[in-house]
Amino acid sequence: MRLLEDKIIFLTGGSMGIGLECGKKYVEAGAQVVIVSNDAPSIAEAVGILGQASTGVFCDVSNPDDVQSAIRQTLDKYGRIDAIHNNAGIAHPSKPLHETDEAEWNALFNVNLKSIYYTTKYGLDALIRSQGCILHTSSLVGEIGQDNHAAYTATKGAINALTKSMALDYAPYKIRVNAVAPAGVWTDMLREWGQAQENPGDIEKYLDGIHALGYCPEGDVVADACVFLLSDKARFITGSILPVSGGAELGYRTAKRGKAIL
Repeated sequence: MRLLEDKIIFLTGGSMGIGLECGKKYVEAGAQVVIVSNDAPSIAEAVGILGQASTGVFCDVSNPDDVQSAIRQTLDKYGRIDAIHNNAGIAHPSKPLHETDEAEWNALFNVNLKSIYYTTKYGLDALIRSQGCILHTSSLVGEIGQDNHAAYTATKGAINALTKSMALDYAPYKIRVNAVAPAGVWTDMLREWGQAQENPGDIEKYLDGIHALGYCPEGDVVADACVFLLSDKARFITGSILPVSGGAELGYRTAKRGKAIL
């Protein structure tokens, strides 16, 4: 039996990057995946890739009405939700705190953090019925920090703390809450950023070098960890912030410093 056979997974930010890689792995593991995104063209592309085991829902995760509607549409179609994966996030601006304006700060917190409040508020009853689970996409920088990304790292640190509190709050309902914390991951956004730098080759070497295992991975390594955490194989794991980082935290500061988004 596949690890996620017949599970219904509500996946925010699922139309590109790590989210799309997770969607692929979830379908491969037997799940039905609801791709939630505010980018209509990428939703259509993702559903085309994932096929009949997926549904696309247009939704701004920072808008409570949109999230409530997306949850309702999912329940109307499938009758239940077994997992909510809060993957949607933004990383810009690349600035220290004093240079970050209020609109930029609010956007980061609304998308990266407040969206979790909305998906939980409107999806919890369904998860109680299914004794499902919640998964957050965090980042290694939520633990170790990163220069020139103050607001972004603050959202990821908050996600880590929130994961633990939610795990305690919802354990009585048999709902598990965990997070994955990647370091560098090759996505289209990161590749485009790297190619725009003065020395793209140096950026690739930097990203390879910060990982103890010697290379910057593709998003599939994160997706494999997510499949495990959403499956019954992880049935006694909750409140965990799982580093999917190739050991980057072990020797992170020995690598040549750069400003890549982790």
